[in-house]
Amino acid sequence: MPEQSAPRPGVVYVDIGADRDGQRLDNFLIGHLKGVPKSRIYRIIRDGQVRVNRKRAKQGQRLQTGDQVRIPPVRTADRPVAPAVGDALAERLSRALLYEDSKLLVYNKPAGLAVHGGSGIQLGLIETLRALRPQETGLELVHRLDRDTSGCIMVARQRPFLRKLQKAMQQGDMVKTYWLLCDGFRGGSRDIDAPLLKTMQGSERVVRVSRDGKPSLTRFRLLRRLRHGQLVEATLETGRTHQIRVHAQHGGFPLMGDPKYGNPRVNDELRKAGLGRMFLHAHSLSLVHPDTGKKLHIEAPLDAPFEQALAWLDREDSDG
Repeated sequence: MPEQSAPRPGVVYVDIGADRDGQRLDNFLIGHLKGVPKSRIYRIIRDGQVRVNRKRAKQGQRLQTGDQVRIPPVRTADRPVAPAVGDALAERLSRALLYEDSKLLVYNKPAGLAVHGGSGIQLGLIETLRALRPQETGLELVHRLDRDTSGCIMVARQRPFLRKLQKAMQQGDMVKTYWLLCDGFRGGSRDIDAPLLKTMQGSERVVRVSRDGKPSLTRFRLLRRLRHGQLVEATLETGRTHQIRVHAQHGGFPLMGDPKYGNPRVNDELRKAGLGRMFLHAHSLSLVHPDTGKKLHIEAPLDAPFEQALAWLDREDSDG
């Protein structure tokens, strides 16, 4: 059923079509209410002014085909202005494209680039791609990476394909591996099976190991033992917020360069050496293409700072 909406001004009722099935409520509203600040959108959701099937809804609620969304009168900008993308960022993303077909894009996301805007960030990866590809109206992130994590990230070009990829992830049909630099990793492999709980400390989100948390499992494997650290591969069996970072800290081998869960002394040594990033990299994706049945294995090369850190950690002197 196609989306239908009553004329403005006044309350608008939108019937959700199949192309929006599975979309988060907040993301639907952001796309529907062009020019409305995100803070305003989240406020009308919290205040209960937005209803799904006549009931209050949360921002993360997944919409289903046939749902009816009530949207209150909201003043929108007459002509939403697309964010300006600098030539340097456009060129950087052009070189970062790892894989492309009619349904899927895979990029080697640079460290320091958020996957989406918000919290003072105007341009994230997805906003940048939408600005660079205005003819493509269905671009959506398939999953997320922390701002300071580099590596493989998938962008669906059509919403039905997005749902197929997310289903594959939920069913464990996709393998994602990460490379990290850490200090204190013992042996050749180690599994960390520890539940994780998200909490807030003031305005900051923090994740910790807790009995009250969600089941979480990360498999770690040593790739290379350096003179002053270790290069380790992590494979996620679950996909919790900050999972690798917190499990590494819990296991006694904190991630190098991690400002929240890392070792401050090690991080300070890295900064003094000119190595200021967090050393976590989404190295590879393995999956069966939902439409073609083709097996895909995509790897993202390490960036220059990560390579420089490997060389610095394997130096012969011990004092830097």
